[in-house]
Amino acid sequence: MSTRKQIARKFFGPFFNWADDRQLRDWLRKQDPDELEQFLDTQNFTFRPDRAILGREVLQDLRQGAAWASVTPPVDRSLLALEARASLALLASALLALMLANSPASGMYFAFVEHPVLGRKLHCWISNGPMSLFFLLVGLGLKRELIEGQLASASARALAIMAALGGLVVPALIYLAVNLAENGPLRGWPVPSATDIAFALAVLALLGTRVPAALRTFLAAVTLLDYLGAATILALFYTPHLHPAALAGALFALILLGAANRLGQRSLVVYLTLGTVLWGFLLLAGIHPSVAGLLVAMLVPLDGAAGGATLHRLERGLRPVVAFAILPVFAFTKAGISFSHVDVASLLNPVVVGTALGLFAGNQLGIFASVWLAVSTSAADRPAGATWLQLYGVAALCGIGFTMSLFAGSLALEPMPELVGQAQIGAVMGSIASALLGWTILRFAPRSRR
Repeated sequence: MSTRKQIARKFFGPFFNWADDRQLRDWLRKQDPDELEQFLDTQNFTFRPDRAILGREVLQDLRQGAAWASVTPPVDRSLLALEARASLALLASALLALMLANSPASGMYFAFVEHPVLGRKLHCWISNGPMSLFFLLVGLGLKRELIEGQLASASARALAIMAALGGLVVPALIYLAVNLAENGPLRGWPVPSATDIAFALAVLALLGTRVPAALRTFLAAVTLLDYLGAATILALFYTPHLHPAALAGALFALILLGAANRLGQRSLVVYLTLGTVLWGFLLLAGIHPSVAGLLVAMLVPLDGAAGGATLHRLERGLRPVVAFAILPVFAFTKAGISFSHVDVASLLNPVVVGTALGLFAGNQLGIFASVWLAVSTSAADRPAGATWLQLYGVAALCGIGFTMSLFAGSLALEPMPELVGQAQIGAVMGSIASALLGWTILRFAPRSRR
């Protein structure tokens, strides 16, 4: 192998002087992976984080040509460089909300987020409205990966589905076990099964290129499937009143969206207009309207010129708006939980313990065990460039329930409002512990050299 100075001279020009990403990618694929990895580990990419991401993706392709290896470059690489800053904005908003909720200004904070607007509280409108665009963006990314990216193979899809099932079932079983032993309420079992997609991806984004790109896709897929499962459970068993007429309207809007796709319609206006109609009907039907974002994403067409498909254009337009406006506002209105009445006795309540343990231990055990089982039985391949320790760190991050667990608790425990606060405490405890453990593991875990 060449010396460090020789490697630096060899790679510096192409990484920092070449303007064409495709040219750089093609050139890197012809280089020695050990030399490329040494350059990536020693070079400062503060002003070109997009090139660091590109280099890591190519390195994974060189190390292992598995099902999870990147097939095409991301839709807009320049925007990926902003993920860490967007994550900091999200986490800062959540921290500010927690501080205000537990300060002398708590009265003003709660008056603001609970201010009635058209018959609903402000924070409810933000959850029901703008957050639907977040789920639309996540759904678009998932569809892109399913068709032309790292989830295009049956093996990769099987791994994500098995992991999501483990993340749904095991946390619920832990909650039930704790509350059965302590004669606690069993209605809250869906609370620890819900993963907060936004916060989990935000923590992962803070780690930059230390995390293989395949693990990012894996986390997004697992958390989204987990959300779909939790949303289905809540809609079937805990939605108090479903309105058939509104459901029929939602189905008709969905049929029109499908017809637009089949007829080759490529106008964003058509899909956004019909998506808004679908959102409105779901809201009236009593189903959380964020589901509309996911349904629209699955029907937005992906065919077209490279980078110019309808899905690509919509994804590029939504990403900065969601990252720097919608998610921080959502976190500020949802994360403000008061701990003024918390004492030792309340922390030992079975709802608190079951929720916290379900999130923290249940996701680690359920997701990691499912992944290990799938890989060891050859039912699926391990994500390219990922070690078992890194996979365990991602499993820990899936225990960040936070706002999704808070939402699930408000529905599942609605007949017992005195227990909603206890579920919130457990959700915060389990989420913080999961975030700290997952970040620590992924920050210090050795990288794969395969």
